[in-house]
Amino acid sequence: MQDIKPDGNGTSARVRPNALDAATPDAMVANPLALIPQPPSPSSKPVARTRFRLWFVLAALLVVVGGAGSGWYWWQHYRAALPDGIVWGNGRLEADDIDITPKYPGRVATLLVDEGDLVKAGQVVARMDTRDAQATLQKAEAQVQQAKRTLEEASANVVQQETQQKFAAQQFDRTKTLFEKGYATNELLDQRQQALDGANAALNAATAKVGETEHALAAAMQDVAYNKIVVDDGVLVAPRAARVQYRFVNTGEVIGAGVKIFTLLDLSKVYMTVFLPTKDVGKIALGAEGRIVLDALPDLVIPGNVSFISPTSQFTPKTVETQSERDKLMFRIKVRVDPDLLANHIADVRTGLPGVAYIRFDPKVTWPAHLQPNLPAGAGSSASTGAVPK
Repeated sequence: MQDIKPDGNGTSARVRPNALDAATPDAMVANPLALIPQPPSPSSKPVARTRFRLWFVLAALLVVVGGAGSGWYWWQHYRAALPDGIVWGNGRLEADDIDITPKYPGRVATLLVDEGDLVKAGQVVARMDTRDAQATLQKAEAQVQQAKRTLEEASANVVQQETQQKFAAQQFDRTKTLFEKGYATNELLDQRQQALDGANAALNAATAKVGETEHALAAAMQDVAYNKIVVDDGVLVAPRAARVQYRFVNTGEVIGAGVKIFTLLDLSKVYMTVFLPTKDVGKIALGAEGRIVLDALPDLVIPGNVSFISPTSQFTPKTVETQSERDKLMFRIKVRVDPDLLANHIADVRTGLPGVAYIRFDPKVTWPAHLQPNLPAGAGSSASTGAVPK
């Protein structure tokens, strides 16, 4: 039956009954499809869009909740598999930075490497323009030669003055003998004494001149050594085997002393930093055995050791996840990868990869099977150092 409702013009309009309202209980049992909403008519498009959005939001929520539940189940199951003597924390693979900077201001003459390149210890990575220092060095070397000649002259003058002093002393001795015998006057004896005194003074002056010249020569040689250092410091080398992380300047730029040219990553010191609560840190000793598992290579287990334990606590950085609530103070710990392992696979080391570091504070506890060292055979494998295969 249809209801009749007057419209605004005084006429009657028929109102279409709702299918669910018109259906009787017997009809619902006989025809369950009657309960399913029918496709909307063109006039009900806004209602259809709203329903579609609601269904879409509900589906997305189901996916999120299901994923979170699965992750929580996995985390609980994985944690339960760890013995009591092992703790863990999330972190990222890191390496120490090495800044390549000039000791003196100047112009960048040559850049010999670029970002991403591997460098060896002692390899030249950049050269500064040292033409002014080289000119100063040549001037200092010329002054050294001049000082050497001056020293030779002063030494020869000493020999000359020694000869004159010896002759004056001999004349004085002869005149003194004659004076005692009455064959020489007192005036002559005084003249010989004055000549001897003058010769002694000249000899002392010549000797002092030699000492002064020797000091001048030493100063000139120090200038040469200093300018050689300035020239040599214009050649910038990598102190260790590393990878070029950043390049900050270009060839031809004039920079000041201490301005960064490159930042290198020291690939001999690769570690993962984790944050653990006091109850765990108090059980861990320096050198404790650890394992590193990277998210990119979950099947590989990298051995390491605890190389650093912070003496002070801090609030956990926002980018780091921990086992405890964030409102608790945590201690920073580094788990360092075995240096010998890094040396064999240095070309494949990558930093910045997230993962998990496990630390065994009880030596009596046996590592679980899934945390036994698992490294691929053969040199040059990227997985053994936590690298992503090229």
